[in-house]
Amino acid sequence: MRSSLVQIATDSTVPKLEENHLPMPHILYGLIAFGVFLLLLGILWTFRNTAAAQRDGAEGEKEH
Repeated sequence: MRSSLVQIATDSTVPKLEENHLPMPHILYGLIAFGVFLLLLGILWTFRNTAAAQRDGAEGEKEH
């Protein structure tokens, strides 16, 4: 004697799993992320030492 839940589980057919393909090779996702990281690092690098340059360039102002 089986319970109704077990019978439903054994009678149901499992649909075939479909494989979802990526629109581009998986290595390109890493390369794009690395490129974005380098771009942001380049933007950050262009503003290096700006606070010190503005502080030194302000003649006549007193430091708090």
